[in-house]
Amino acid sequence: MKHSKPADLHRSILQYYQSTEELSRLQRIENELELLRTRDILARFLPAAPAEILDVGGGPAIHSFWLTELGYRTHLVDLVPKHIETGRRIEKELALPLASLTIGDARELHFPDHSVDAVVLLGPLYHLLRRSDRIQTLKEAFRVLKPGGTLIAQGISRYSALTKVLTRQLLDDPHMVSVAHRTTYTGCHQPEPEMDFFTTAYFHLPRELRDEIVRCGFKRCRLMSVEGPARLIGQDFDQYWLDPLIRQWLLDMARSLESDPHLLGMSGHMMAIASKPETFSS
Repeated sequence: MKHSKPADLHRSILQYYQSTEELSRLQRIENELELLRTRDILARFLPAAPAEILDVGGGPAIHSFWLTELGYRTHLVDLVPKHIETGRRIEKELALPLASLTIGDARELHFPDHSVDAVVLLGPLYHLLRRSDRIQTLKEAFRVLKPGGTLIAQGISRYSALTKVLTRQLLDDPHMVSVAHRTTYTGCHQPEPEMDFFTTAYFHLPRELRDEIVRCGFKRCRLMSVEGPARLIGQDFDQYWLDPLIRQWLLDMARSLESDPHLLGMSGHMMAIASKPETFSS
């Protein structure tokens, strides 16, 4: 199976996000669990405000403004011009300025060495099919972090496509089954453009995500699941989530099981938390 060329991958990412509304995605009921759990993890593991945060691949700034409200100096970098334009519009509406908003590539950050307290990568690693590109992204994060700085990086689970087929009654769809099969065994997720199956991406095994981060010099790397087993509810998720008691139970369950290594692959997203050593060889 051939990987996309860098130029083709760049184009596919832009086309996908220019034609979708990422800002509203996390605000839909079926994605509120991901949103709340992501913020729960960020709030617990980021350094205390006011720290300098680099939100790389932060999309239309849905987390950037939340971090700014918490007192952080937040810099948004994203590859998609539409996302930066949306961020600037929201910035005016809220009268809540970010430290900066720039179009940029996670593999080549235009920030000085040792200049930020934390780097948040909630999208770039799964949008890069080539391991060398993911390693370059992590090395850039390492470069711009201050000694002792924090990395929070997200990956999509290798088994996400398979879980979607099994929980959304798609076993009778040969195209969906074929995509899920390839993704599960290769990690390279390359659906047909018209299919409702995300876009070109790399889906990690838990050990792969950890290994890539550690290889770039980060220490004390720990993995945790974001949604956890809750995604197995499938098509009935919305009706359960609307029940306040069940919603709280699902959030509590996801948090209590977040560090269980046996359940990492069940979650749609995995979060890695690591740190740059206080002393290191540059």
